[in-house]
Amino acid sequence: MKLSIVIPAYNEEESITETIDSLEKALEIVKIDHEVLIVNDNSKDNTEEVLIKLSKKYDAVKYVTNLGPNGFGYAIRYGLERFEGDCVAVMMADLSDSPYDLIKYYTTMLEGNYDCVFGSRWMQGGKVIDYPFVKKIVNRIANRVIRMVIGIKYNDTTNAFKLYKKEAIEGMKPFLSPHFNLTVELPLKAIIRGYSYAVVPNSWTNRKYGVSKLQLKEMGSRYFFILMYCFIEKYFSKGDFKKKIVTNSEPKIEKDTSNVDDLLLQ
Repeated sequence: MKLSIVIPAYNEEESITETIDSLEKALEIVKIDHEVLIVNDNSKDNTEEVLIKLSKKYDAVKYVTNLGPNGFGYAIRYGLERFEGDCVAVMMADLSDSPYDLIKYYTTMLEGNYDCVFGSRWMQGGKVIDYPFVKKIVNRIANRVIRMVIGIKYNDTTNAFKLYKKEAIEGMKPFLSPHFNLTVELPLKAIIRGYSYAVVPNSWTNRKYGVSKLQLKEMGSRYFFILMYCFIEKYFSKGDFKKKIVTNSEPKIEKDTSNVDDLLLQ
């Protein structure tokens, strides 16, 4: 099963090389057939020049430029219309997501034939490094509200780093979110529409370079909009958008596979 990785990049000239080098090194260890699709979201710095070098350095790496409209969600959606693999992961350009967690996601999907694999930084085996205090408080409140409104146990919906089969992506369209609220739209639609998923622990490390593109003050109403949209779909759509053929009778699990990192690094 070919793995695609979509990485949105806006002004990431300092981070993207280390991110791609680490990702390619990890995937080479386990020989996973893959492509890395970087979406240059009309960057204003030298990101595109760096991407040209990376695409020449690695056969599996290519980039496209989203000329507009721009924004985190638009960039991911641009990539989700263009990936070629059988499954696709969304990862960040700043190396906050671990390549070894990606391998964990992929092997979990294969072993359980899940439609999606979600990470949780807040379950046993998960961890965060240098997570900003205010952002953490807002994150935990937001995820608690999402859990209560939608009626789910999953506790890290806002984490962008997730893996989806291609048919799940197709079944969740059309996408509405132009910005970071896409991180909530994707998993909630997958859950509500009946796609099977596993939850595994993952890690998160704060960026070394640049600044976060997430502006909490601007995102509150956007998160609320997509949450209400998903709430209405779940309780009032009468299942019109649900997955038609259920291939896995177990819709979700929580599985601690944190020892995968140790095996890969031996």
